[in-house]
Amino acid sequence: MPSPAATHKQAPAPPISLGAAFNLFVIGLTAFLTVVDLFATQAILPALARHYGVSASAMGVAVNASTLGMAASGVGVALFSQHINRRLGIFLSLLLLAIPTALLAHAPNLTTFTALRVCQGLLMSAAFTLTLAHLGERCTVAASASAFAAYVTGNVASNLVGRLIAATTVDHLGLASNFYLFAALNAAGAVLVLATISRAPPMPGMSTAIVSPFAALRTHLANPALRTAFLIGFCILFAFIGTFTYVNFVLVRPPLSLGMGTVAFVYFVFAPSIITTPLAGGIVARYGARTAMWAGLGVALVGLPLLLMSGIVAVLAGMVLVACGTFFAQATATGFVSRAATVDRGAASGLYLASYFLGGLVGSALLGALFDRFGWAACVAGIGAALALAMVLTARLTTSPPKGAI
Repeated sequence: MPSPAATHKQAPAPPISLGAAFNLFVIGLTAFLTVVDLFATQAILPALARHYGVSASAMGVAVNASTLGMAASGVGVALFSQHINRRLGIFLSLLLLAIPTALLAHAPNLTTFTALRVCQGLLMSAAFTLTLAHLGERCTVAASASAFAAYVTGNVASNLVGRLIAATTVDHLGLASNFYLFAALNAAGAVLVLATISRAPPMPGMSTAIVSPFAALRTHLANPALRTAFLIGFCILFAFIGTFTYVNFVLVRPPLSLGMGTVAFVYFVFAPSIITTPLAGGIVARYGARTAMWAGLGVALVGLPLLLMSGIVAVLAGMVLVACGTFFAQATATGFVSRAATVDRGAASGLYLASYFLGGLVGSALLGALFDRFGWAACVAGIGAALALAMVLTARLTTSPPKGAI
């Protein structure tokens, strides 16, 4: 574990080799195929709302019900991570994920659709959490920030490419074909994991002692830095979900009035994040986690007023800033949790992701209610409050060991 000073500055990492670059690419591709289903469905929210004949908020909650499954799965993996083989667990999670994804093509009503999205979330989160644990256990401190940034960059790419695929496929081939295609991507992720994840043991010095899962959870929750990171994660996805769920309805309504085919290209707003998110590792190493977190959250806050403008260029610029800022903050927080955990990094990652995705679920419901009752401006105000709270919490990010740590 790094010393308390490591939160402020670490030694710069050496130049990256070709082999290391390939490994980072594989990490990012694994992330892409793990969570490509998570937010792609947001791009077709208006089409789904028409298909099921429901309101924007009802469809938004159903689509984002996957975050409920992800939060529950995060807790489950946190409890049992020490007993789960990383490689096998990730492989089976992605392989089984293809089943509920394909079944969404035939969901007869909103209840069934919601239940299948919860099932997707359970399996996506298991794969996500186990991969983070695998990286934390097999990367040096110097390499971990870049590895986690690469994983979150794959997440960013899934937001862009997944939404483009979903919107384009639905526009040309219909809803059913869309879900079959994503099921095939899930299966491809399982094959990639089987081919690339190493069976090598954890890094030397990494504790392999079996600790009571409840003792590990108590240790993590007794750590002020981890508690703070969990709350920041909650706020990050709360804000992200609120923005990129309900902006879809703003885009297709007057005065913007974009068609579904055009909306697909709007999601190139995530492209800059593919460039900025990998920088998080270097920024953390040079300036510390708190400075990096403040930078990311600040960029997202600057983008919010632009979302309220009536011109498409301003709205797109706002979406770019919110995406860049929240993904940068997420990469920073994910790496911080792994470094701050004193035992069982799988449990720490599981708790973080449980809080993170719970924030997405609460954000979807609460901000959806604000959107339906008071409009987009009220929704954006709620997003701003979450980001501001995260900035205040960031002041408490330190890696001082907690009292009574195992």
